[in-house]
Amino acid sequence: MPSIQKPLTKRAWVRLPSGRRLNLLDPTPFDFEADDLALGAARTVRWGGHSVWEWPLSVAQHSLTVLAIGEAEAPRPLTAAQKLAFLLHDASECLGVCFDPISPLKPFLGEGYRQLDQALQTAVHRRFGLPADLPPAWKKPIKTADKRAAAAEAIFVAGWSLAECREALGIRAAPLSADPLTPIYGGLPWEPWPARIAAERFGAALAGLAGSMP
Repeated sequence: MPSIQKPLTKRAWVRLPSGRRLNLLDPTPFDFEADDLALGAARTVRWGGHSVWEWPLSVAQHSLTVLAIGEAEAPRPLTAAQKLAFLLHDASECLGVCFDPISPLKPFLGEGYRQLDQALQTAVHRRFGLPADLPPAWKKPIKTADKRAAAAEAIFVAGWSLAECREALGIRAAPLSADPLTPIYGGLPWEPWPARIAAERFGAALAGLAGSMP
């Protein structure tokens, strides 16, 4: 008599540093701590992990750069919620999967990856009191700041030339001339931080903004 196969349960568990466990296929806002997100962001690298420096660039440092650009270029002071939206714009990449695919690769990862990314981002937004889907008026400046950061990172971190950025990478945004994080944290402009430092700085910014939410 053939054995009866039980249906597969929809689960993909990961154990987080806090001890909590997160089902990547069904994430909720209660499955992780802020420190899990900060450490995940610090350990998730951009640009395929390649860098002209000793360390690769983390999503944590990139997110702080995007926030700094958003604050500097906003026509009026940002609310705590808007600042959080800038800081957490890549948060889905930092929980469990810790994978930041380069943009041209994303379409090849398929609909399943898109749904996973969206579910994780929604869980993060709900955890910190943000709308599941940000208002269009918020999304545009975040995207602009993200592109501005990427243009500078491509040159000063990944080692592409300005011409290569435009011709090979298709990045049209003008790169920043100065690192917006240097006046805040010191250090060499555009030098990636070790994961421990990136986690501390991202975590402090997250705690400060989350504590300012109504």
